[in-house]
Amino acid sequence: MSNENKNAANAVNENEDEVLLKVEDLVVQYVVKKQVVEAVNGISFELKRGKAIGLVGETGAGKTTTALAVLNLVPDPPGIIKSGKITVCGHDMLSLEPHQLEKIRGKDISMIFQDPMTSLNPVMTVGEQIAESVRLHEHVSKHEAIQRSMEMLELVGIPGERAIDYPHQFSGGMKQRVVIAIALACNPRILIADEPTTALDVTIQAQVLSMMNDLKYKFGTALVMITHDLGVVAKMCDDVAIVYAGRIVESGTLEDVYNHTMHPYTEGLFNSLPNIENREAELKPIPGLMPDPTHLPAGCAFAPRCRYATEACRQKMPEVRHVSETHTVCCSRYDEPDFQIEGWQ
Repeated sequence: MSNENKNAANAVNENEDEVLLKVEDLVVQYVVKKQVVEAVNGISFELKRGKAIGLVGETGAGKTTTALAVLNLVPDPPGIIKSGKITVCGHDMLSLEPHQLEKIRGKDISMIFQDPMTSLNPVMTVGEQIAESVRLHEHVSKHEAIQRSMEMLELVGIPGERAIDYPHQFSGGMKQRVVIAIALACNPRILIADEPTTALDVTIQAQVLSMMNDLKYKFGTALVMITHDLGVVAKMCDDVAIVYAGRIVESGTLEDVYNHTMHPYTEGLFNSLPNIENREAELKPIPGLMPDPTHLPAGCAFAPRCRYATEACRQKMPEVRHVSETHTVCCSRYDEPDFQIEGWQ
C-alpha cells in the first residue's frame, strides 16, 4: 500500500460525519424538438464519508442523469441543469470552470459508467487509459503509472500483462472491468457506480462488489450505487433512495425502506421480485408504464399505476413527509391518519 493510501486509511476514523456529497433540490431538463423532458425534478440527498446510498428505480427514472449532474457532465445541449446545488468535497460543482472540474473528476469523485462499449478509447491500450488518469492526478512517472494500471487490472480479475491490449480485444464483461479499474485507479473519495455489474457474470460481480466494500472500509470512500437490483443494494448500501419520474418517493436507511416500506411504488418493486420460497408462484409486476417525462401528470406521477390512488392523488402533488429522523415518504394518502399499505405479499 502506498504512503498516500496508508494516510487515507488512517484518516477514515477522523471526520466520520464529514459530508462528502450534497445534492440540494436538483432539477435537470432536456430540451428536444421544442419539447421539455423533465428528467430530474427536485432530488436532494447527502452522503457521508464511508457510507453508501443506493438510487433505485426503473429505467428512465432519472438516476443516471442525477449522476451526470453530480459530475457536471450533463450534455449541454440538450441538457440543462435548471436549478439546485451540488457540493463535492466542499466544491460547488456547478460554479467551477472546466480546468477546475478536471482536477476533481477522477481524484475526489469518479464514476463507473453504465456502457463500457462507449466509455473506452478504441485507439489506446487499456493500460494507457488507466495510466492516463493516474499520471494526471498522482504526478508519477510513466513507468509507475503503467505499473499501477497493471495492478488495477489484476484487482478486477484481468491479467496485468493484458495492459498492452486494445478494447476490441476484450469481451463486454472484461471491458466493464477495465472501466471499473479506471474509476478506482486514484482511490477516489466518492465513487458513483452506474449499474456496475450489469455485464458481469456472478463470480466477477461478487469480486467487484467486495472490492467496493473494501474501499468503503479501508479508505472511507463514499459510494453512490445506481441499480435495479434490490439484492445488491441490501449487500452494499447504508441508505436507500427510491426514484420515480425524477423524484425521490421514499428514502431512509436500509432498515427503514426494506423493513418499514411506506410508498406504494417501493411496495411494488419488492412484490415484483421472484418468490424464492415458491418457485412456481407468478411474478407480480407493477401494472402500466412510467409516465412520459415530457407530459408528467399534475398530481402524483405514480397515481396511474397505484392501487391506492384516489382522485386527490391525481390532482395534488404529494409533499415530502418525514416519518422519522431518517425516513421520508412522498405520498398524499398519509394525510389520512389510518392509511397504510399492505406491504410485501
